[in-house]
Amino acid sequence: MALELIKGNIAVAEAAIRAGLVSYFGYPITPQTELLEHLSARMPELGRGFVQAESELGAINMVYGAACTGLRTMTSSSSPGVSLMQEGISYLAGTELPAVIVDVVRGGPGLGNIAPSQSDYTQMVHGGGHGEYHVIVLAPASVQEAVDLTGLAFDIAEKYRMVVCLLLDGFLGQMMEPVVLPEFQPVRTIPPAWGVGSPDSKERVVLTSINIDPPSQEKFNVKMMTRWQEIEANEVRFKSYYLEDAEYVVIGYGTAGRIALSAVRAAREQGHKIGLLRPITLAPFPTKAVDELAARVKGFLVVEMSNGQMLDDVNAIVAKRAPVDFYGRMGGVVPYPDEIANAISELINGDHDPNADARGKWLAYMRKLVGMGE
Repeated sequence: MALELIKGNIAVAEAAIRAGLVSYFGYPITPQTELLEHLSARMPELGRGFVQAESELGAINMVYGAACTGLRTMTSSSSPGVSLMQEGISYLAGTELPAVIVDVVRGGPGLGNIAPSQSDYTQMVHGGGHGEYHVIVLAPASVQEAVDLTGLAFDIAEKYRMVVCLLLDGFLGQMMEPVVLPEFQPVRTIPPAWGVGSPDSKERVVLTSINIDPPSQEKFNVKMMTRWQEIEANEVRFKSYYLEDAEYVVIGYGTAGRIALSAVRAAREQGHKIGLLRPITLAPFPTKAVDELAARVKGFLVVEMSNGQMLDDVNAIVAKRAPVDFYGRMGGVVPYPDEIANAISELINGDHDPNADARGKWLAYMRKLVGMGE
């Protein structure tokens, strides 16, 4: 298999095709529009379904209908567009339907800008829709990893009959890197036994999220929670770097984690025992790995392209057993490796107070950085 130089959005689109995507529904919004554009040509060319919906609301409800067949379906959007899809995502979860959503995150809130950000962490990891449900969230740090995780997204969506989100920031969607694309997988066109239109079904199949009886709804919610426990046991993924002897650990995902690795390597060259934990599954989060590190390391630094949305989850796991510092950039600003290197130095040379207000300290720094004073 040969290396090809491909933009992230197009690589994900092509990987979805090769994973057996049967139908796609979406609406153009930067910085993910190339994904939709690529599929608009390739899907009809291959005899598969492509619809540019009238809005993100229309797109997610078309995904809902197509997912009822059990065949591979997908949508993609960016931050405000995904916000519009949240009700539909809850309906997909409440009907136990497999679907893949690609979120190429931009700067916000509001309409914001088309620059890269990680500000959709809370929206996707903790659910922007209503009800007790979870979405599996995969966060690549390179175009190749995005390609590999696209195929995985469809596989685990079907395995657990639930929504899987591939969470990229705008940097990964727009950057070009050499990748190896996967081989074409057979396209399944016969619905599974539980799907609408299945030839194996002996009775009429009705798929719905309506459950009028409260005890029945509660039983269903317990079923969903039990399934999530299974996912937490079997689907956690992360990359670790230099953790064997690490005294301090940086935690970052996606582009922020990738940039942090450069800073960690520079710190190691200076003789500091620094490691990096890069979550790949943000949901389920690598809780056990962070918990084990918290029992032995001197401190953590959380790095994000947001105001510290993952920081809250790390703090909950560490539970003040070690100090947790934070460095983030917001609004589409991407941190440089030397910024993270400076934050690492501050962590090493700090007073190691686990009760310190990391976000408050960072915000005071940011106020001066952007010219707002103390």
